[in-house]
Amino acid sequence: MAPGVDSYLTVFAVAAGITLVATPLVRRISERYGFMVEPDARRVHERSTPVLGGVAMFLGFLAAMGVAWWMSDFDVVFATASEPLGIVIAALVMIVFGTYDDVREMSAPAKVATMVLAGSILSFAGVTVLNLRLPVLDALILSQDLAFVVTVVWLVAIANAINLIDGLDGLAAGIVAIAGITFFVYSIKLADEEVLLPNNIGPLVAIIAGGVAVGFLPQNVHRARIFMGDGGAYFLGTLLAASTVSMGGRSSEPFAGQTYFFFAPMLIPLIILAVPVVDVLWAVLRRTRARTSITAPDKEHLHHRLMSLGHGHRRSVLILWLFTALMSTLVLYPTYTGEGEAIMVPAAAVLVLMLYTVFHPILRRRAPLSAGGRPA
Repeated sequence: MAPGVDSYLTVFAVAAGITLVATPLVRRISERYGFMVEPDARRVHERSTPVLGGVAMFLGFLAAMGVAWWMSDFDVVFATASEPLGIVIAALVMIVFGTYDDVREMSAPAKVATMVLAGSILSFAGVTVLNLRLPVLDALILSQDLAFVVTVVWLVAIANAINLIDGLDGLAAGIVAIAGITFFVYSIKLADEEVLLPNNIGPLVAIIAGGVAVGFLPQNVHRARIFMGDGGAYFLGTLLAASTVSMGGRSSEPFAGQTYFFFAPMLIPLIILAVPVVDVLWAVLRRTRARTSITAPDKEHLHHRLMSLGHGHRRSVLILWLFTALMSTLVLYPTYTGEGEAIMVPAAAVLVLMLYTVFHPILRRRAPLSAGGRPA
């Protein structure tokens, strides 16, 4: 029997609560030992800031996994120990090497090797893509070798996407919180339609990812008192990759809502994570055209462009959070209603948000100034 929603909410509360308590403690440790990020030409923060926030989130993750293992409701999920253990080890690899990169600076090949190692651990533990359903086409059953490659590439892509979007205070954590909760809500529908087996670990990992992100946000919103760092970004990317692989890569049966347009299981995470996915694709294209290294840092990411348009730090973050929430609605609304045309409402809202994003700064600049020098 699958765990109930109440059990998942308990795990969510533990993940958020432990992360909330651990973050200030980790911040003090980071300050004491000098693990700080200094302002520079490619960063937007203006003061030296602690950078070990990923460690606090990892502690929340371990606590939530421990509570879930202790609760009898999750016995079916932990009946096979290889998948939970594989996810914990993969997350540990990412947080250790990512945190080392925050402190000592790793080379780009070393970072990729770390992600490949984490993806390999997931695949060998059984957290792997078994079925790949593409739009219009039938489900493809992957061979063992191809499943391994797809799983590793998926983790590398998601982890890098989260890391690249982590450029403004609270941006990456907020997007992961929205995405994790959305993946969990989506999994409830999969379970109701008997497409997702009761022992699937994907919903548990998704709700924990959302929980640790929510618990971290109070210390990370503008002006951030601590950053998640590469360790935190890679760690959150690993959780999202593991949860989406478990839910989307195991499902071969279609159901109403999933089959409309492009709603194949493995494409749904790309829709929900549209902001970081588009950002990483644009970064690769931009740097390739400029004939620079793909890993070369710059200030041309989506959030930088919003600020260049005239949106402030907080408004830029809110716009991208709202865009992620609307894309999540674009997935969940037709999935729960079973009506393909239901995407028109959230799609229209996305269009309105895009128009606001582009034209609001222009209208403010053209507005007549009052006596105080502000737009009338």
